[in-house]
Amino acid sequence: MLDVLGLGPDDERVYRALLGQPDCTAALLSDLLDTPQAPVDSALGHLVEWGLAIRSAEDRFTAAPPAMALGALIGQRRDGLRRAEQALVTFAEEHRAAMTGSSISDLIEVVTGVDAIRHRFLQVQQAARTQVRSFITAPFVAVRPDENSAEPMAIGRGVHFRAVLDRAVLAEPGIIADATESLRNGVQLRVADQLPMKLVLADADLGLVPLAVTPAGEPGAVLLHRSGLLDALDALFETVWRNAHPLELPGAGGPSEPAVAFAAEGPTDLDRKILALLLAGLTDPTAAAQLGLSPRTLHRRLRHLMDLAGVRTRMQLGGHAVRHGWVAPG
Repeated sequence: MLDVLGLGPDDERVYRALLGQPDCTAALLSDLLDTPQAPVDSALGHLVEWGLAIRSAEDRFTAAPPAMALGALIGQRRDGLRRAEQALVTFAEEHRAAMTGSSISDLIEVVTGVDAIRHRFLQVQQAARTQVRSFITAPFVAVRPDENSAEPMAIGRGVHFRAVLDRAVLAEPGIIADATESLRNGVQLRVADQLPMKLVLADADLGLVPLAVTPAGEPGAVLLHRSGLLDALDALFETVWRNAHPLELPGAGGPSEPAVAFAAEGPTDLDRKILALLLAGLTDPTAAAQLGLSPRTLHRRLRHLMDLAGVRTRMQLGGHAVRHGWVAPG
């Protein structure tokens, strides 16, 4: 648990034992932990050095209060990360200057294998300073959307995310719950009929483009640095983004089948989700499955919405929904 602060497993075990045994000797700690004394002595030396334990003149040890001692370590680590982020900006500028006039081989890196692609996918997002833009298509070869650990970390430091989903992706299991969570975190999502490729862009500096599987059966990708090709992908993303349909999914996930109350005065959050998915192009069975509803329940809700809107067809319902703010306009 404390390895992120630089403590090893033995250090943590000794510290936790010391919390309940103030003014304790190394020999007693060794007996309590059923551990040879040598690693206990080593751990106590580390704890004293880091200010997590206090050694008396009689070689007895007491744990420093966690709120004070661990808080200081956490503060130091946070300060170190801030300095590292500042260094990252400096290094990135130096690298950008060095890449000016570089050869093609310096601007394009070929990445082969699932693990290598996953590593570069996370790195590209970690390198972003202002925005990350992506095309999301199925199948998910290296990283599923719900496994993208770099996204919340980047959002936490102020990076803005925009993503366009291929319409077919919305039929993937669990994707609606993941999209709802992303929207709640501030990610902007849109849906396109069909995307030409997978793509991740970090600012205007880096781009990762997965390629077809190699003859050896391994997936491949190219990592692009700032270049004319990267500028073209930047323009491609913005063109697709402008023409894609905004995806808005109210609430915090798919409701269970019994919780399907109707609202007389307007659509519920569930109704808005149904409309958003159907306007994004999902079929009735797929939309129902993603929301945990039966097709009959979905049809009843649509009939109720048509009655509320005073329309007779789904096309009319879609127009009414957009005009009256039931869903985001396309």
